[in-house]
This record gives sequence, C-alpha cells and structure tokens, in this order.
Amino acid sequence: MRDYAKQKVDVYFGVISANLIAFFIVICTAATLFTHGIKIESAGQAAEALVPFAGVYAKALFAIGLFGASMLAASVLPLATAYSVSEAFGFESGISRSFREAPIFMGIFTGLLILGGLTAMIPGLPLINVLISVQIVNGLLLPVLLISILKLINDEELMGKYRNGIVFNFIAWATAVVVIVLSILLVVTAFHPLG
Repeated sequence: MRDYAKQKVDVYFGVISANLIAFFIVICTAATLFTHGIKIESAGQAAEALVPFAGVYAKALFAIGLFGASMLAASVLPLATAYSVSEAFGFESGISRSFREAPIFMGIFTGLLILGGLTAMIPGLPLINVLISVQIVNGLLLPVLLISILKLINDEELMGKYRNGIVFNFIAWATAVVVIVLSILLVVTAFHPLG
C-alpha cells in the first residue's frame, strides 16, 4: 500500500486518456463512416475507409494500428485473465515466475495466447462478427462484475481506510448505472438492430 498514491495517479491518467481516445474514435467514425452510410464488415474495408484521409498509405497505417492493438490485446488480456483466475483460487502467480513455480498461472497465460492465435488463423473466420460477439458477451458480464467490484470496494473489513467515500461512491455507482444501461442496449441492439 506504500505506492497507493502513485497507483491512483496512474489509474486516473490511464482512465482519462483511454476514454478520451475512445471518445474521439467514436466521434471520428460517426462523422466519416456513418454519415456516408459506409458499413465496415472486414479489416480490408476498414483500411479502404482510410483512403480519403491517408491516401496510398491507408493500408500501411491501418496495418500498423491493427498490429499495435493486437499486440496489446494479445499480451494484456491473457495476462489479466491468468492473474485473476490464479489470485481468485490462491494459485502462485507472476510473470517473473517459471512454469515450475507457477504452473497454473503460466499454463493459463500460455494457453490463452495459443488459443487466441489459433482462433485468428481459422480460414474464412468473420473476425468483425467475432469481435461483436465478444462485446456482446462482455456486455452481459460487465454489470455483474461492476456490482461485485463496488461491493468489494465498500467492504470496510476488506478495504479498511481505503474504502470508497461518499463522493467516490456516487461517481462509481453513477458510472456503473450508465455502463450497465449501455451494456444492455448493446445486447438488445445486437439481437434487434435499430432502424
């Protein structure tokens, strides 16, 4: 807990910057693609949609962005999952540990990397539809996760003096309600598209 203040600054900076980037991605996409009725169903179409902006470099620009996002997702998500599962069940964890020291943790991490790689290499797999399906699952699980986290952060026995105060609770619950409503809308519109 000695680094708690630094971790708070790191979390604030990460959350604000990530959400600002996501906000501008949504705005730019809506202003360019949606207003012209362009529907993206493949990575190739997404690259072609950049041609008016990036010209002949559109495909290279998209490939670099996709590669960066893929490398981030390929390392962060399996790692976070391995940590979550290992810590939930009390298994030894840590990337500094060997397979012998933390077999469950390293097994989950390695297995998820292999599974992700094999899934992406399935011939003819509609990746955009897979991504949308994953987001639907995320939309179903997110409300449960958010409420669980908010209950934990307000547990005085568990959190002690680091428990949420009134202001942070208001912000956290308001955010959770908005995210839950948006998640429900995502799931509903996935099965019953608007318009």
